[in-house]
Amino acid sequence: MPGNSRALLSHSVCGLAWSRWSKMSSSGWILAVCLVVLEGNKKNCYLPPTAVNTTLRLRDLRASMIPLNISAYIIPATDAHLSEYIAPRDARLAWMSGFTGSAGTAVITQNKAVLWTDSRYWIQAERQMDCNWELQRDASIRSITNWLILEIPEGDQVGFDPFLFSVDIFDVYSTNLAPAGRILKSIPDNLVDKIWTGRPPLPPDNPIRLPDNVIERTWQMKVDQIRAQISDNPYKPTAVLLSALDETAWLFNLRGNDIPFNPFFYSYTLLSMDEIWLFVHIERITEELKVYLNTSCYHSYCVQLLEYSSVRTYLQSYLQRPNVRVWVGTEYTNQALYELITPEDKRLTSTYSPVLTTKAVKDATEQRILKEAHVRDAVAVMQLLMWLEKKVPEGTENELTAAHFVDQCRSEQKNSRGPSFETISASGPNAALAHYSPSNETARKLSVDEMYLVDSGGQYLDGTTDITRTVHWGKPTDFQKEAYTRVLMGNIEISRTIFPAGTRGVNMEMLGRRALWEVGLNYGHGTGHGVGNYFGVHEWPVGFQSNNIPFQEGMFTSIEPGYYKENDFGIRIEDIAVTVPATTKYGNNYLTFETVSLVPYDRKLINTSLLSPEQLHWLNKYYETIRSMVGPELERQALKEEYDWMMKHTAPFLTAGASAVISSVTLLVTVLPSVLLYNLL
Repeated sequence: MPGNSRALLSHSVCGLAWSRWSKMSSSGWILAVCLVVLEGNKKNCYLPPTAVNTTLRLRDLRASMIPLNISAYIIPATDAHLSEYIAPRDARLAWMSGFTGSAGTAVITQNKAVLWTDSRYWIQAERQMDCNWELQRDASIRSITNWLILEIPEGDQVGFDPFLFSVDIFDVYSTNLAPAGRILKSIPDNLVDKIWTGRPPLPPDNPIRLPDNVIERTWQMKVDQIRAQISDNPYKPTAVLLSALDETAWLFNLRGNDIPFNPFFYSYTLLSMDEIWLFVHIERITEELKVYLNTSCYHSYCVQLLEYSSVRTYLQSYLQRPNVRVWVGTEYTNQALYELITPEDKRLTSTYSPVLTTKAVKDATEQRILKEAHVRDAVAVMQLLMWLEKKVPEGTENELTAAHFVDQCRSEQKNSRGPSFETISASGPNAALAHYSPSNETARKLSVDEMYLVDSGGQYLDGTTDITRTVHWGKPTDFQKEAYTRVLMGNIEISRTIFPAGTRGVNMEMLGRRALWEVGLNYGHGTGHGVGNYFGVHEWPVGFQSNNIPFQEGMFTSIEPGYYKENDFGIRIEDIAVTVPATTKYGNNYLTFETVSLVPYDRKLINTSLLSPEQLHWLNKYYETIRSMVGPELERQALKEEYDWMMKHTAPFLTAGASAVISSVTLLVTVLPSVLLYNLL
């Protein structure tokens, strides 16, 4: 990468360009350019309307680094609970750099500012960052530490906020930097927070308890489950420390509103065999919740409320007791707490806490209500797709209006609590960005000549949903149809596979890619993630990655292969599925997936000549399930037009032919007058 001279020059030249660009009309923004000169070479640095001027912010941060004697400062895109989705007040990376993607790490020295992120966000980062920043197209810690070793002298210190590093992440940084003589310096008082003027305050909403009709286990029963695992552990821990926000929310059957799209509240829990300490903002705990949590007593089922900010102090106090050992999950415990648990014999580690592994298997009530939520969610998605079929040919809708429409449809469904993430509504080349979300500046008009991808989800009191459909309203190319069909084949192959209980998702993941690999295509994101019950839309530790836990009955995961042709189109087909027992000829204890997302795929994009008979059979059975599950709900809501749309788009496929063929009998039925069709079916 370029040396220091370029970085220093870019600060002055781009600062001048910004002052002029910021006064331009909106029509002139896109043309704003700053010219950066490096060693006789010229590079154009474009400033799109979404870029943020970071010159003053970088100046202030660099000034704060000097008295601490650090040569570099690391800023991850997370919070003190290692959350994927974070509150606005924790969006330090976004405030410093302008980059708003959910994954990335920045490193700032006295003369450079660099962002590392993965392939999902490269184009987004280029659009959002100004000329002060350089982009490294790599998300690995090894890339970051190699860069640090080259940029700062041996013996220099690298500052970091230990609250924003998990135990595992810290270990990787330390392992890479220590042999090279670069020293990690823990700075618990975040440097970005000190210079962040106008930092958003703590959200005002109080935590709430879940109603009894959506829970099977009381919080006392869950405490018993976790205490049993503490007691049975051969390494004899005396307490478990819960740091991830969903751990405490799950344990006490509580939900909050501190994190956008995620019903969590800031909290930690320390649970021993005879005491429970809950670290929260106490002023937000209502009298009703205090009664619910038994906060006025001191036996083993009484919750002692302590201030959120006192967690380090109280953990140190607990560790002063004789013969204690604290169990932590290293994936979600921050280094700020972990570094207090000394000496080593006072700590017990596992990748995930017993709460996360227990929560991963849904009980009977959780499974039932999560399926019910997906039925209602399917209604909302069908309403969107039917509406778009009618409106797009008129040329009146764009990516943003489509996103707003599906959010509105979901809001009208029973138990709706809002979207589960920002809707990815992407047309044409925007769909090639796996995590693109539209804005007023970027939203494209929807056209019958382009493919359209919509990845959206809802939060309901009884479940969390996440579904992606890709459609084309005109005439797709042969390549688009082949790519779509091969993505669908990957989805089906995972969904229909039978595997022994205890199989890891990473060992099945290639089934989602095989049809694409056969023709030299691939995708750059994961194939699936867990999903919760009115929880996070990405719920660990379930999924298809190497650090996910083995599949057991009752786990919910997404299945979402894709394909993205840069600057042209994107395809993703995502469904949520639950692991259920499979019947085999000889063996027992085998599982398969039952798909609970219930929205048909785009027939126009399916080339059935590529599908095997087994894949076609699975597809037809899936469409039968959609009819049997969603049909009655559409009738109950008196959505006759949507019912007709669903019946048309779930007509069975023949087992031969080069397109999505419908049998003559089915075709006859689908073209009957709608009133007659409704009565017959």
